[in-house]
Amino acid sequence: MRSFLIPVLSFTLGIAASAIADPTLSPWRIHEQRSNIPAGWNRARKLDSSVSIPLRFALAQSNIENIEELLYDVSHPDSSNYGNHWSASQIAAKFAPSTESIETVRSWLIESGVEPHRMKLSPTKGWLEVASTVEEAENLLLTKYHMYDHNTGTKHIGESSCESYHLPEHVIPHVDFVTPTIHFDARIQKRDQYSRVPIGQPGQGITPKTTGQIDSILDQIEDCDQQITPICLRALYGLWYQPVSGSSNSYGIVEYTPQIYVQSDLDMFAKNFSTGLEGVAPTLVSIDGGTLPTSDSGSSFDYNGESNLDLEYGMTLVTKGQNVTLYQVGDWVEGGSFNTFLDALDGTYCTYDGGDDPSQDPVYPDTASGGYDGNEECGTVKPANVISTSYGYNEADLSAAYAIRQCNEYAKLGLMGVTFLFSSGDSGVAGSDGCLNADGTQTADGKIFNPSFPATCPYVTAVGATQVSPGQNVWEPENACEQVIYSGGGFSNYFSMPSYQKGAVEGYLEINPIPYSKDIYNSTGVCLFTSRAYPDLSANGANYVVAIDGSFQLVYGTSAASPVVGAILTMVNDGRIARGKPPLGFINPTIYSAAFVPSFKDVTNGTNPGCGTLGFNATKGWDPVTGLGTPYFPSLLAKWLTL
Repeated sequence: MRSFLIPVLSFTLGIAASAIADPTLSPWRIHEQRSNIPAGWNRARKLDSSVSIPLRFALAQSNIENIEELLYDVSHPDSSNYGNHWSASQIAAKFAPSTESIETVRSWLIESGVEPHRMKLSPTKGWLEVASTVEEAENLLLTKYHMYDHNTGTKHIGESSCESYHLPEHVIPHVDFVTPTIHFDARIQKRDQYSRVPIGQPGQGITPKTTGQIDSILDQIEDCDQQITPICLRALYGLWYQPVSGSSNSYGIVEYTPQIYVQSDLDMFAKNFSTGLEGVAPTLVSIDGGTLPTSDSGSSFDYNGESNLDLEYGMTLVTKGQNVTLYQVGDWVEGGSFNTFLDALDGTYCTYDGGDDPSQDPVYPDTASGGYDGNEECGTVKPANVISTSYGYNEADLSAAYAIRQCNEYAKLGLMGVTFLFSSGDSGVAGSDGCLNADGTQTADGKIFNPSFPATCPYVTAVGATQVSPGQNVWEPENACEQVIYSGGGFSNYFSMPSYQKGAVEGYLEINPIPYSKDIYNSTGVCLFTSRAYPDLSANGANYVVAIDGSFQLVYGTSAASPVVGAILTMVNDGRIARGKPPLGFINPTIYSAAFVPSFKDVTNGTNPGCGTLGFNATKGWDPVTGLGTPYFPSLLAKWLTL
């Protein structure tokens, strides 16, 4: 089974390095290499050689090369095993690193002078940790460690990194990556009370946008080109449905501290738009200290806009008959990350004794004042059938190995019957930090398209944005979103094209020749026929009426589209569960199939500009602006009930 990693990435090439003197060990080769220092970081000084460093080896997982085939076996509509999802124990047994991998790495370390008592294998056997020093780590990996500071003025003590590192040739197949090495901390300090906060930090990654307060609400079907309210979405997507299996079904929405909802705002929204939801709160599942404030004071769009948007529409569209689970991730000091959320869902993913990669993810217990002092959640949280996430990184923010390991985890959860939705981004073909340059840096004046992650992971469903354009109505086709935000879309620089979308993407490219050179639309310079394309589908992302801080504001973003699609799929699951069928799980192989494509309303107008270009164009069939189009619930429900 082919790998999803595009093999030509410059920073993952295996380049021969000098062999060491010991003839019992094979030659060293570069395992990972960073082409540039990420935006905002500066090398400060060489790290002292005596500093202690917990060196962690991510051991290669068994059978991971077959994960695509295994996932398709339970998610492709033509498979006789469709819907026969796996248990957590089956996942653990299938993908645990082999004894050979464990012993190969251990033997190399011992031969290199590391005493066995300084090694610790994680309970899941996924990680091997070595209590080391900088000097020893530099000798083991043929690298140099430096201290890096962020230009916000925050000094991250212990934030160390190297620019490349090596492993012996015979060890490379058994190790995904090593930390701390080239991976950079995504956390920055914005305000004192929110220091060291990751993706939930205002202004970081994919966040909704607002044009401010509105004086009056237009809640009639004929006004949906000016303001989007729940009745507009029901009309657009045919979501006139009352759930009957609410107690057996589940819908989860993920928020990352300090992004939190305000109950009085939810009540204000429910009073205007939702029958029976006034005073109703989502079911809070706290992960690694995720809590809500005890009062509504100090609320603002920056800290409540995302959560309020997601929950007000997610809860309203599934009605009071379906409970919504809120996964609140991270405490008020460290915050959370995608990996700490995944740790909570799947114990086999936890990196070491309930911890995570400290150079990339928060570490708990958090000893800072006000921090969460419990152990990190590790396989303790049950995943909902559908999980919507309106957050994301630029793909280039993360190393290829780090992104691939996380992407494979979404595949495992898909095997378990979980549907993962991610918003595709709000900057068209650009990233949240601008565009790429030839040297790998990201700047506002960059010229190379900058895709979003996890949207580019082939095992999640990426959701783009549409709009009811001025002067149009809900009975006419929507257009690609071009008000305030542009639907994120394009082609991955890390992941190759999955087979389920090959026909759709090739059809687009044959009819719509790309007017840019290969090194503009894809930083690897390879043909687009080989790259994962996104988004997969879309929903409205413009002019949402949202209650925030005691007033109504207009909000825009793929952040709005993702929970809407999540609500639609949750109602499809409701119908399936009522008939004794399993939940949908990974939907991409199904929605790209010939039988399901007509269940989407095609979007043929609009573009997603960025990086000094018009980006791509929406056109007949799949396109890298709106994907397959927008979902039509009655048709999707009828077809999924036949599987």
